[in-house]
This record gives sequence, structure tokens and C-alpha cells, in this order.
Amino acid sequence: MDRNALVRATAVGTVLQLAMVVTGHFVPAVAALFGPLGVTISLVAGLLYARAAGGGFGSAVLGGLVAGGLCAFLGIVVSFLLGDVTAVILGLGTASSAATGAVGGLIGPAVARPRAA
Repeated sequence: MDRNALVRATAVGTVLQLAMVVTGHFVPAVAALFGPLGVTISLVAGLLYARAAGGGFGSAVLGGLVAGGLCAFLGIVVSFLLGDVTAVILGLGTASSAATGAVGGLIGPAVARPRAA
């Protein structure tokens, strides 16, 4: 796993997750979309990892899983501390976000860079 790519992808995902959580704390319409938005952000974190790391599908999937799950977990912890989600979401939200991060890592190599003709 590429450590630098993992740190960058996780950092971007965490910033996006935190922006969503803080906005959702004050805007109920955003809070209503925590699930779909959260997993989408994790998908993007997985894609970012795969694009930055290069390498094969296996490492891209693993890196996407870690980046997507970690950034979601951090966002969910903040949301829990703000009283916006229950404790069960820590596990369920992290697991589903890790899975979509892995999907991002899986499709990342396919969309990483256009091939020369």
C-alpha cells in the first residue's frame, strides 16, 4: 500500500466528510442525506487512492477500503459527538463506507489515466 497516496486520499475524504457532517448539523436537508453522501465521499477517497498509488487492483482495492473507511469513521465520530447519529452508525456507516471505498479502489485503475492512442 502506498502510504503517501493513502494519507492524501484519507485527508481529502476526511475534509469532505467533516464538511458534510458540520453542514448537516445545521441543515436538516443535508443530514437527511448523510448515508448516500457519506458513501459517495468514501467512493471518491478510494478513487483518489487508486489514481495516486498506481499499482495493481489488489492494492488499489485495499487502499480504497482503508481510505474510505477511515475518513468515514472520523466523520461519523464527529457526527456522533454532535448528537446527530446513534452509536450503531459508527459500525454500519464505517463498514458500508469502507466497502464503497474498496469499489472506488477497484474502478480507480480503470479510470486512472487515459491511455495513449
